[in-house]
Amino acid sequence: METNDQHEIYEKARKRVKQKKRLYFHFVLFLIGSVFLIALNTLFKVGDQYGEWFKYAVALWLFVWVLHFINVFITNKFFGKDWERIETEKLMDKYEMKSEKLENSLIKKGIITPNDKLPSSEKKSLSH
Repeated sequence: METNDQHEIYEKARKRVKQKKRLYFHFVLFLIGSVFLIALNTLFKVGDQYGEWFKYAVALWLFVWVLHFINVFITNKFFGKDWERIETEKLMDKYEMKSEKLENSLIKKGIITPNDKLPSSEKKSLSH
């Protein structure tokens, strides 16, 4: 079991390193690309009739990079696999509580006895 846990931790760390590596590569590409766009416009006069168009291209690319950054460092923490697991457990606990309330209600009404176990399929149909 311990080996399985270690492997899972290793896989999570490896995926995280890949995410960060892609982000850093994207940043370097952004820097090189921005210099290239600026050189195209200022030195080679490409698209000169549109003015300083490179500013809009670089700003748009920066915005995309910031979204990538947010995805890697912020939303991944809040909406990653751990968050999904916790939310699923919360919903399962909530369902279990509703199920217990339903059983208690049916016992009080005399429909079932405390010794009866209501199958989960019937719990679902009765709770809706």
